[in-house]
Amino acid sequence: MPELNAIGIAVSDMAASIRFYRLLGLDVPDTPGEGHVDTFLPNGVRFMLDSEDVMRSFREDWTRQTGNQVGLALECASPAEVDEAYARVTGAAFHGEKEPWDAFWGQRYAVLLDPDGVEVSLYAPLETA
Repeated sequence: MPELNAIGIAVSDMAASIRFYRLLGLDVPDTPGEGHVDTFLPNGVRFMLDSEDVMRSFREDWTRQTGNQVGLALECASPAEVDEAYARVTGAAFHGEKEPWDAFWGQRYAVLLDPDGVEVSLYAPLETA
């Protein structure tokens, strides 16, 4: 089964967000020029900040709306498990936002929406030959 291991937040101002989370004690890299930064929380969960430009790099129509800045990410054991989990959830009449695809950053990736519109990503490293 997929395992919740990452929390992602879409940010409008990376520098301000980095400063905010660093003030809370998170060891977020101080790299405000990057579109994506992440760190691991003490419990092993990955905490990620993504710029709006990064969000649009794989979802061209993404725009900021109330509630769509937070996303959950579930790591799957394999690319096949991404496909299986996506099919299982959409087959139960839940919304599939983006079908599984091989993302340019080296993962099999898919996006679902929970009943309240929260994005839930499924991912696994692409298998290498």
